[in-house]
Amino acid sequence: MASLTRLPFHNSYARLHPAFYEVVDPTPLPDPYLVAFNPDAAELLELDPAASADADLPRCLSGAKRMPGAEPIAQAYAGHQFGVWVPRLGDGRAFLLGEVRNSRGESWDLHLKGGGTTRFSRGGDGRSVLRSAIREYLAGEALHGLGIPTTRALAIVGSDLPVQRERIETAATLLRQSPSHVRFGTFEYFAARGETERVRELADYVIAKHFAALGGSPADDRYRRFFGEVCRRTGRLIAGWMAAGFAHGVMNTDNMSVLGLTLDYGPYGFLDQYDAGFICNHSDTEGRYGFDRQPAVGLWNCARLGEALLSLVDLEAAQAELESYREEFAGEYGRLMRAKLGLATEREEDAGLVRDALALLQEGRVDYARFFRELDRINSQQSTVNENSLDSVNGQRSTVNRVVQSLFADRRGIDAWLERYSARLGAEGSVDAERAARMRRVNPKYVLRNWIAQEAIERAEARELGLIEELRRLLADPFAEHPGMARYAEPPVAGSPEVPVSCSS
Repeated sequence: MASLTRLPFHNSYARLHPAFYEVVDPTPLPDPYLVAFNPDAAELLELDPAASADADLPRCLSGAKRMPGAEPIAQAYAGHQFGVWVPRLGDGRAFLLGEVRNSRGESWDLHLKGGGTTRFSRGGDGRSVLRSAIREYLAGEALHGLGIPTTRALAIVGSDLPVQRERIETAATLLRQSPSHVRFGTFEYFAARGETERVRELADYVIAKHFAALGGSPADDRYRRFFGEVCRRTGRLIAGWMAAGFAHGVMNTDNMSVLGLTLDYGPYGFLDQYDAGFICNHSDTEGRYGFDRQPAVGLWNCARLGEALLSLVDLEAAQAELESYREEFAGEYGRLMRAKLGLATEREEDAGLVRDALALLQEGRVDYARFFRELDRINSQQSTVNENSLDSVNGQRSTVNRVVQSLFADRRGIDAWLERYSARLGAEGSVDAERAARMRRVNPKYVLRNWIAQEAIERAEARELGLIEELRRLLADPFAEHPGMARYAEPPVAGSPEVPVSCSS
């Protein structure tokens, strides 16, 4: 295992043309202290977990001390923000310290967020606050625990340095890990400037490093297939978000990873009471990034990437590859929702079963995660509205459907749906105990609700840091029962104030 000062850096992005970045060091935080350290992320780097006790860790991760081999840069990119073209964005508060390669040949960007200003800061202060760092740290682990591709975070370092957002908060840095931080907007940046040689250089770099299987193809075919693979990965990613009840909140093209990873957590939110039009971002006054709009926005963003690649890919070929997004999203979403329902086979009527379930959740404002978590109680062998039916999971006489039914104020609709669902299970010969076990592996008991993240934030602001680690472990395995943690499976207390999140979150 490597120590903090012996990480094996191999900084390939810093070897690209200087137009891709600014060489710049972070601005140190005063009096930094360790807030959180993620041993699972450390393992990816083959970093000794004992590094969490290294006195130099807060200094290295707050910009005060450079790790040997690191070459800090701020990456250049552009993007469509809320649909509006912005020709130059870039890392305005983040620094790619370098790339660490482990013994398995995996390369991990170390990306320091909140490290101060760069030439891309556009008048901002270049800082992150403790609140946003905790939200991103926990969100990366939450989505990873759900099996959704995402960046991860190694650590949070805090400081008492005041930072003005909606209120005065304290500063923090977050060290993020990802195989790459190349975005759709990185390609857009050079395409919009007419720098087609840089577009080609970037495409060749990304393909060689992350899509090696395409490397032997003829150039025209290689770039076409690359674009198609990005579209498919993006379709699968957003299908995962939708099935999990996750809203990203800011799906600007500069926040879209070419690897199909969840990138740049800000005003995200998991559904509590189901609302297809849920808008998690208070900055999104027009609802562009509402929950149910995410699939269409993903397609729109892929189209913008395709336009940026037109110097390398024929228009008709790009349009054909763009269609693969729709196909991949539909196929993956269908697969994920069948798994949530415990269906082992695919039938034509399944889409209607899902659609009608969501309509009932919408009408009754039913908790999304809890509904699917409780659904494994349904007995496929008998009428679902028979309150004396045998609970095949527990082997005891019980009213197996009362928990599910109790989630709905109007039982008529859910009773009719449960009859259809039970019949569908029976038609494929479902074995209830086996199905229930499968469903418990895909329907989480715990998701990172905003009230949970807020509790961790408020405690951390009072220097009570232990809950962050408790929640990290909880979210790493959200399907387990975790005795003693059941309160974190609950929706917000009725009547409690909403936790507002915005682009500053």
